[in-house]
Amino acid sequence: MVPHLFAAYTLMYIVVPRLVISGLYIRALEISVVIFLITSVLAAGLSMTVIEHLRQVNIRPKLPAGMMINPTPMYVQIGESVMAGLRGSITIGGLAAAIKLMKCFYERQQAALRLEQERARAELQMLKAQLHPHFLFNTLNNIYSYTQEVSVIASNMIHGLSELLRYMLYECNQPFVPLHKELKMIADYIALEKVRYDEHLDLSVSMPAESGKVRIAPLLLLPLVENCFKHGASKMITNPWISISVTLNNTILRMKLVNGKAANSGPSQLGIGTANTQKRLELIYPGKYEFQAVDEEDMYIVNLKLWLDQADQVVETKDIEDETRENFQLSDR
Repeated sequence: MVPHLFAAYTLMYIVVPRLVISGLYIRALEISVVIFLITSVLAAGLSMTVIEHLRQVNIRPKLPAGMMINPTPMYVQIGESVMAGLRGSITIGGLAAAIKLMKCFYERQQAALRLEQERARAELQMLKAQLHPHFLFNTLNNIYSYTQEVSVIASNMIHGLSELLRYMLYECNQPFVPLHKELKMIADYIALEKVRYDEHLDLSVSMPAESGKVRIAPLLLLPLVENCFKHGASKMITNPWISISVTLNNTILRMKLVNGKAANSGPSQLGIGTANTQKRLELIYPGKYEFQAVDEEDMYIVNLKLWLDQADQVVETKDIEDETRENFQLSDR
């Protein structure tokens, strides 16, 4: 029985999962034949020694006095023992292998079923994701058409908002975008904020006219610019001011943001927006950036120096970018 257990476990945990499931059928057949032969030899040896000894011990006391048992020729004993061991190993090993194969095929069938269900859910989510922006842009287009006759300023704001949303929904799916698109999106956002403050905001903006093939992670700079308006200009009752400067020297981007603070506003708290930006910088540009935030009494200063890559030098970091974008929020500083 012990040799048969050896054959069963060898087939179940070595031959079937590593060879049969992998499609190495010839190799599996060869190893199975060797296992059956080894098992039959072990079973024959066990039968001719231990089992035969126990049989003789149990039978001899029961024989009449003077009666002898004619010994079976050795070659016959060997042949019978080997054949018996071979039959037992094939039966038990085959049954064990069949059970293992059924289990493996069942697990693969269940895995394929789960994969099909996940694919169906993913397709449904994709259709929903396509439907929601489509509905949103159609609604914005209707509002834009109506406001053109009512207020040119409002219609321009709606058009600018739709461009921002279009960029965020369709362009930002890539791990990197051309720098000029990112700067244009920031310029569109600043234009919307300028309409809000009218002539009451002292705003200075300087951006490079050309950026070549330089690429940047999408929505990396926007939270910093948004903080200038949300936590700077919007908190100042009189004379709000903001200075935004972006320069590009080859592939080195420098960004300096300075915004005024309301009197007696106290130190600014490092919030989600800036924390997310710093986290993304560390994940996407490790060792390739310098970030400094200075909180003074009457102003808040942010300095960012970033070493970017050309389009043909960008390293794919989609998994990292997707992970960080899930937690990316344009909210507080």
